[in-house]
Amino acid sequence: MPRYCAKTSWPLACWLFLCVFLNCDGWLLSAVHQLNAIGYLVSFVLGAAAFVYFFRRQGVRSRSLPQVMSRFRRRFARVFPGAFLVLTGLVFLGGLLYPPTNYDGLSYREPRVLHWLAEGQWHWIHTLFHRLNVRACGFEWLSTPLILFTRTDRTVFLINFISFLFLPGLTFSLFMRLGVRPRAAWYWMWLFPTGYCFLLQAGSIANDLVSAVFAAAALDFALRARVSKSIEQFWLSCLAAALLTGAKSSNLPLLLPWSIAILPSLPLLWRYWAPTMAVAVVAAGCSFLPVAVLNWKHCGDWSGQAAEQALFKKDYPVLHVAQNGTLIVLQNFVPPVFPMAKAWDRAMSNAIPAQLEEKLTTIFEGGAAHLTLPDMQTEEAAGLGLGVSALLLITFAATFFGAKTAQPATLEPREKLYRAAILAAAWVSPLPLLMVSGATTPARYLAPQYAWMAPVFLLHQTGDWTVRRRWWRGLGIVIFAVAALLVVISPARPLWPANLVLSRVNAAGHPLLARAQTVYSIYGGRADGFAPVRERLPADAPTIGVITFDDPETSLWRPFGTRRIRHVLPEDTRISISGLGIKYVLVNSETFQQRYSESFEHWLNRMNAELSWRMPLGLRASRAAVEWSLVRLRDGGGPAEITSAPVSFPANSEHVEHD
Repeated sequence: MPRYCAKTSWPLACWLFLCVFLNCDGWLLSAVHQLNAIGYLVSFVLGAAAFVYFFRRQGVRSRSLPQVMSRFRRRFARVFPGAFLVLTGLVFLGGLLYPPTNYDGLSYREPRVLHWLAEGQWHWIHTLFHRLNVRACGFEWLSTPLILFTRTDRTVFLINFISFLFLPGLTFSLFMRLGVRPRAAWYWMWLFPTGYCFLLQAGSIANDLVSAVFAAAALDFALRARVSKSIEQFWLSCLAAALLTGAKSSNLPLLLPWSIAILPSLPLLWRYWAPTMAVAVVAAGCSFLPVAVLNWKHCGDWSGQAAEQALFKKDYPVLHVAQNGTLIVLQNFVPPVFPMAKAWDRAMSNAIPAQLEEKLTTIFEGGAAHLTLPDMQTEEAAGLGLGVSALLLITFAATFFGAKTAQPATLEPREKLYRAAILAAAWVSPLPLLMVSGATTPARYLAPQYAWMAPVFLLHQTGDWTVRRRWWRGLGIVIFAVAALLVVISPARPLWPANLVLSRVNAAGHPLLARAQTVYSIYGGRADGFAPVRERLPADAPTIGVITFDDPETSLWRPFGTRRIRHVLPEDTRISISGLGIKYVLVNSETFQQRYSESFEHWLNRMNAELSWRMPLGLRASRAAVEWSLVRLRDGGGPAEITSAPVSFPANSEHVEHD
């Protein structure tokens, strides 16, 4: 294991400390029912004092501004760093200009924060949509103070953007420690972050990018601690691993390669067992453990799947792995813009045998069962992407089968075994998820693991190989250019006048242009999809009831702090919802038909309510508009005379985006 760069990266350490603090702070303030501005201000003062004291004890010195600027100019004067800098600027511009449009973020990550702030604490939300309750809270705790103090979600993208800035340095350090030559690692530190799952989420509120940074930091600090014998780096590795599980429960299998990497440093615990116990308590507080305990308490299942009823099934594990593996390959090698997507989908629908299709549709979502591919890479579905994935394979083939200018460095058998065990575990760790997942986007789920898996393709790349091949560097420039184009045309944050241009061309006469116009239009209005509804909500209704499932609820709360949203369930009575101050209920007709076992007219009579108005809303590019109705509860608590018999509806639904 190389001994260079064994010192602690203090900027990264500061970022990890802040993430740990905000996670633990959220739980502590909730415990005392002080999840509000005063509670955060008091905790911030105490946290800042502890932070300053710690870093003074560590003797950390900051560089002067001239030193920083000089180093910045030297680093980004070369082509690859300069190209990455341009990409970073485009990403920041997109995040600054546009509100968040990530569907999962708008449908449950931000709404759960708004529910907590309205209650003054974390609480089990009364809802049909249990992702509001059972999912990990790591990203949400980072965004809570931003939403609280700014009264908007326009700054939440900074969490991912700051994380994105750490990817090059982490990639360089991690690749070298896993056996990639320094010169090759230097080139890949700029190329690897152009993976579409990182690049498209850097200006977003998705939680895969921040998980990827926590994963890379956990493994990097574990490898550093083995060389330096530093207990501080051991602790940082443990905290990063805890944050990794706290961000997403699907990251739990990644603890396997991390455990192998941290194993040689365990003897350090005997010398520092007392402070390590304190670190372990803090790590538990920012991990998935608190959510697991609460899930067990409220639904009898630590993972929350019993309440969520998501498509994670244990039937046919071999078929799961085969189908998910195929999806991962396809999603990582599909072009960033794929006009032939509809033709591909038709071909796959005809190619899959009927018997196999029937079995697949019982354990996979529709898109996953039929191997459908998107017509454009978006943050909700993108994996590593065609550019980086193809260059990894090209580099592997060229260096493994071609002539080499130098032989790889010889290592001790113990060192080879150690690296091989980590890399093998990195490739094995996705299996628990792939054996049960039926979601449409498995390539995105692997975003935290790509940095651990990629070095396998580069171990035969000698130190000067990338420098001497102009065609390889030319491919790198092409990858940067395609990545920049994808950022510019991204439907979530287009850096060109997409809607204006498409509205002036004859889109109706061309299917691809019509599809593009629809996609850009839906994304353009998604951040505030309920704006037409809010304009018609009564001004004297500070609390609105909602019958909904997997809709971008965040829009109903705008402007934040002026209205409270409460979910209405089938078992709720008129008395129970009136007791919460609800006078109006907004009803998603599709959700009502799928989730309620009575007719809408019967429910109106039972609630002693009347229909005020109806309105169609298109909130997803992949679905038709859905009718929404506003219902007013009449004065008086009793139900009206029931005039119609209840009607049963099938309770089935398909969810396109999952976290």
